[in-house]
Order: sequence, then C-alpha cells, then structure tokens
Amino acid sequence: MHKYFPHTQHDVEEMLKVIGAKNIDDLFKAIPKDLQIKKDYNIPLALSDIELDHHLNELAGKNQILKIFRGAGAYDTYTPSVVSALSSRQEFLTSYTPYQPEVSQGTLQYIFEFQSMITMLTGLNVANASMYDGATSTAEAMFMANAHTKKNTILVSETINPSILEVIKTYARYKKINVKMIPMKDGITDIHSLDQSNDYMGVIVQNPNYYGIVEDYTNISNWIHEQGGLLIINQDGQSLGILRSPASFKADIAAGELQSLGVPLSFGGAYVGYLATTNALMRKMPGRICGVTTDVDGKRAFVLTLQAREQHIRRAKANSNICSNQSLMALSVTIYLSLIGKNGLKEMTQHVLNASHDLYTKLIHTGLFEPVFNQPFYREFALKARVDLKALNNYLLTHNILGPLEIENNVGLFAVTEKTTLKDINNFIEKVVAFK
Repeated sequence: MHKYFPHTQHDVEEMLKVIGAKNIDDLFKAIPKDLQIKKDYNIPLALSDIELDHHLNELAGKNQILKIFRGAGAYDTYTPSVVSALSSRQEFLTSYTPYQPEVSQGTLQYIFEFQSMITMLTGLNVANASMYDGATSTAEAMFMANAHTKKNTILVSETINPSILEVIKTYARYKKINVKMIPMKDGITDIHSLDQSNDYMGVIVQNPNYYGIVEDYTNISNWIHEQGGLLIINQDGQSLGILRSPASFKADIAAGELQSLGVPLSFGGAYVGYLATTNALMRKMPGRICGVTTDVDGKRAFVLTLQAREQHIRRAKANSNICSNQSLMALSVTIYLSLIGKNGLKEMTQHVLNASHDLYTKLIHTGLFEPVFNQPFYREFALKARVDLKALNNYLLTHNILGPLEIENNVGLFAVTEKTTLKDINNFIEKVVAFK
C-alpha cells in the first residue's frame, strides 16, 4: 500500500477510525466471499521494452479477423486513417467544455461544423453536440417533448431497437413518464392501432427500424400533430445519405447514432449521437450548442450560445444534466463527412443498399431461408432460417464469419456495410450452402 499511496499507517488508522472500520478488509465486507480473491494476484515481473513488444504481438496474434454480417445498431464500418490521425491530436483530447471562446476557437469551430452537417442531413433548423449515443439522444428528445407539451405519456413503436427502448424506459422512470407501445404489423408501425387522444407528448419511431425496414411516417406525423404532440424520429446517420430526411416527415426532433459514419466498433464504444430540432424547440435542447458571431475586429468567431440550461440553472428545473463535452467523437464524424463529401456519401449508401439486396436475394435462393416481412429495407433484413440458426452461426465462426443476430424463433437479422464486397457475399453464401 505504501508503494502506491502517500498515506502513512497513522493516516490509514485515523481514517478507519472516523468511518468506524477496524481494518482495510472491513471496507469490502459487502462483496460476497465467493467473489473475493483469497490469494495473491501473482503479478509477473516487469518486462523490458523488447520483451513487452514480443508479448503484445503474441497476444494480438490470437485475435481473429471476422467478416461481419451482423448489425442491430453496431456496424463494421470503414474508418479512413486520417480520421484517427487528426482526431487524436493533443489539442482535441479534452473533456473541458469550451466556455472561454478566447482559447477554444478550434474546438468551437469543429462543433459548429458538426452541427451544420447534422442540420444539412436531417433538414432541421438546429443541432447540438455532446450527445453520448443514439439511444440516450433519443431519450433526451423525449425529455424535450415532455418539457414542451407538459404531457406525461410517450408513444413508442415496437419496431424500435430493443436496446434503445430500454434506455428510453430508464430515462422515463427518472421523470415518471409513462411509456406506451405501438404494436407493429408486418414489420412496420401499426398506425391503425392508435387511439384518438390528446394526452400524448409525442411518438418515437425509428427509420430504418430495428428490422432494417424503411417506414413512411407521413400518416403518423399528421396524426400526432393533430393530437398536439411531437414526432421524434430516431434515424441512423449513414441512412441520411440515401433515405428521406426527418424534416420531410415534418419531424419535430431527430435523434440517432452516427457510429456508422467512420467510427470503429472498438469493442463496444465510444459511440456518438446527434440531436436536431426546429427553431421552436431549440431552447429545450441539452448539451453544447455553438453559434457564430464576429469579434471586436469584425472577424468570424465561435461561441457557446443558449446556455441557460443544465448546470447554469437549478438542477430540479434542468431539462437535462449533460454537462461534459463529448464532442471528440463528433469531431471524428465531422472529419469523415468532410472527407467523403455529399457525393461520396450517396455513392457509399447506394453500395450498402445494393449489397444488402444482393445478399437477401442470394440467401433466399439457397432455399435455407424465407422472408419474414414484405417491406423495403436498407442495410439489414430479417429472414427465418429453415436450419438451426445457432448451429449455423457456430459453423460460420469456424470460418471466421460472424453470422446474423438471432432475434426470435430462428429468425436472423443480417446486415452489410460499405466494407462488404461481392466476394464477401459469395463466400458467405458458399459457407451457408456447405453447412446444409
């Protein structure tokens, strides 16, 4: 203990006395005994630089590079090397919120550029930065609807990703919001099941939905606005390059995940969300919002604006408590979009669309799968297997392929990305047929 902490034995004894503990071990009584380590850690001696390099190479050699045909919210996308090279520069690696514009112009500028790109993609008036991921940004959109309408019930489509739904429910419990589900029919939101009520703060839908299906939310938009509620669309960032924008459905708030725009999976994170809305709702937005102005010399300058939220006001009245600067991942997305450009994004999403339909058709032709839904889709789709799906996935893993996600009753959710080539698809089909 004395090797790592500056406290003397006397210091430790004084602290234990104050908290009423006899010794250090008393601090861990809450941990079940069967989970406590009863022997030494057996930490090996330090390695030299050369030995450590060899050891790490040996560990890295155990990794398997998989061809991935699974998505459900996390996608094996391509990250250009320049993205990590620029975003890892020292001046960007801070969680400090840029309140002092005099010393934060670089950070403020990329936040402003990020917001501008999100408004272009979504078609909405204003966007923020600092959203943790697509799930929490959707829950924050619910909080905005609650604050704006003063109503207490939110409608959520059953076609939304279950992981996003769990986050929504967790946030809803925090503010005692009632979550009511809208049933689905043939993979899409069943608008005919909606009852006439003006008690709803809004409706949350996803496009493409959990099953990869592209839904038309025109009727739902008209219906919820007639009830005095808001339309919240969760839409994956990549799909905004080819599908209709949230604004085209007259969405009041758009939220979603941007990981598919050049952010690697990285064993589960970090992710990056976005949140965009109309001018009428922008004062309800959480997180950072950067604006542009001119300095005393008449030059363009960037500042945080509309700051009367979160830590600036009483916590009980805050619409959200996102206070840290999470924009480093937003920087990665900004660099990626600036590199690929408008035409590049369209070309990439068209490739993803074509590849997903090519895989779908070829899987059906094997005779081992049958359609689950008869709907248009982008990037991923659900098929019911006529073989044991779990056994198939185990077989595919032996060939370094991560197969579909089993979602229910031998139904698999398949996905492709811009990294999926025709060769990858044909090899995948060959392995599936060989399993038969």
